[in-house]
Order: sequence, then structure tokens, then C-alpha cells
Amino acid sequence: METLMDITTWMSNYTEQSDFTLVGFFSQSKHPALLAVVTFLVFLMALSGNVLLILLIISDTRLHTPMYFFISQLSLMDMMYISVTVPKMLMDQVLGSHKISAAACGIQMFLYLTLAGSEFFLLAAMAYDRYVAICHPLRYPVLMNRRVCLLLMSVCWFLGSLDGFMLTPVTMTFPFCGSHEIHHFFCEVPAVTKLSCSDTQLYETLMYLCCVLMLLIPVTVISSSYSSILLTVHRMNSAEGRKKALATCSSHMTVVMLFYGAAVYTYMLPASFHTPEKDMVVSVFYTILTPLLNPLIYSLRNKNVTEALKKLLGMEPSFKKQYSK
Repeated sequence: METLMDITTWMSNYTEQSDFTLVGFFSQSKHPALLAVVTFLVFLMALSGNVLLILLIISDTRLHTPMYFFISQLSLMDMMYISVTVPKMLMDQVLGSHKISAAACGIQMFLYLTLAGSEFFLLAAMAYDRYVAICHPLRYPVLMNRRVCLLLMSVCWFLGSLDGFMLTPVTMTFPFCGSHEIHHFFCEVPAVTKLSCSDTQLYETLMYLCCVLMLLIPVTVISSSYSSILLTVHRMNSAEGRKKALATCSSHMTVVMLFYGAAVYTYMLPASFHTPEKDMVVSVFYTILTPLLNPLIYSLRNKNVTEALKKLLGMEPSFKKQYSK
């Protein structure tokens, strides 16, 4: 009986020690309740915007093209991305408990890394798609057929999950013998690594190299694609064609700069540039605001999407009548 009590006590202590505490950014605010409400509204807007965009792309045959297929995948990733972090953060604020188990922390970390890594490569695939569409329009149906699109999408998901499988197990197996307070609102790798009482310098160097590779390959593809696109657009005789090409590409470049800029700050800048407060602000930007902005960027500035929305809302007949006048 005594032995059983000892085991129970040990397990209880171990469970308590293996739990982490997410400090979060609500604690940094003078009005945490108001900030939580705003975050909840942004979360709902991001979810509804991305769901609507996916439904429009599925329901309207005019949007059954490679470009919109990739946009629908981007919306799917953004929905999953924001759902990995925000619900837990809001529940913590409502319930007043900021604990997260080591297993839940590891799952959150893996999903976040997989989705972020997949999105890096998806943005590169989208840039390649625009390159083929603008620079090789006659060969576009062959070069970007259904099979190629599915293959590119599978590669994006595979490489993203590879990032998650490489970094998550190593990070979560470090000994955490000091404070278990994560100065973040989710289990991001750098924030968790700081808690380890072992020497993590080699791991941080390898993580840096891994992130450089994860960013370098997509950035190279994106830079090459848009350099070729700009040269082709410059040679266009049609002002309308030039305007359409630049409008499509500028939307994509806006998303690229938002997402990659935040990633470069988080994983590639030296530690002297980082503070917990700055890291949380940057993370809020690309885990919460980017999923909200993406559907707006790809819908408000896209004629085909706005027409599909009008059709869905039953506004297309009056729109066509007005257009014919």
C-alpha cells in the first residue's frame, strides 16, 4: 500500500513537472478581456473568410483552375494554422488555466511546424504557377495539368511534415529542469528551447540551417519566377494584359512578404534582436492576422472571385444586366 502511494505521488509530481505554463500575450495587456474578445472576432472572421473562399472555388466551375486550387489549399492551411493556436489561447483566458501538457505541447508544435513549412513551399508552387501562366501561356494546360498540381501539393505537405518530424521530437526531448513557463501563447520551438537546462547551441545552429534551407529553396523559386514574370510583363504590348498580370502577382507578393518576413525574424535573426514581447507580436501577426488577410487579398482584388460570390448570393443576373449596359 505504501509502495502504491509512493508511485502515485511520483506520477503526480512528474505530471505536474512535465506540464508547461503558457504566459501568453493577454497577460501583457491592461485590458485582457477586451483583447480576448477582439482575438475571438478575428478568429471567427478568418475562419469564415477562408471557408467562404474554399466553398466559392469548389462551387464555381470558372474557378476550377490550378491557381484557385492552390489558393483553396492556402485557405485550408490558414484555417488549420489559426485553429492550432487561438482556441487554446482563448480557453486559457476564459478558464484562467494556462497549463499545457508536454504531449499537447508537442502536438501543437508539430502541427504548427508542418503547416508553416507546407505554406512556405505552397507559396513557391503558386509563384511557379503564375510564371508558367504568364511566361508560357500556350503550354500552361500541359505544364500545370491536374496531375502536376496534385504532385506539387503532395510535395508541399510532405516537406512541411518533414520539418515537423525533425524539430518536434528533438525539442521535446530536451531536459526541462528549471522554469516551465513558456513566454509565448503557444509552443513555438524557440520559446520552448529557451527553457532547457542543457546546452542547446548545436541544436539551435542546426535549426537555423534547417530554416535557411526551408526558406532558401522557396525564395529562390519565387525570386526566379517573378523576375521572369516582370521581364515578360515589361515586353507585353497589351496594357490590359500587363495590368491583369501585375494585379495577380502583386496579391501573391503581398502574402509572400508578410509570411516570409515574420519567419525570417523568428528563426533567422540573432538572439540579440529578440525579446518575448517582440516574438509574441510577430507571432500574432503571422499566426492570426495573416490567415485573416489572405482571403481578403485573394477575394477583394480578384474579379473572378467577386463574381463567384455575387453568383452565390444571387446577385449575378442584376450584375450582368448592369454590365451589358
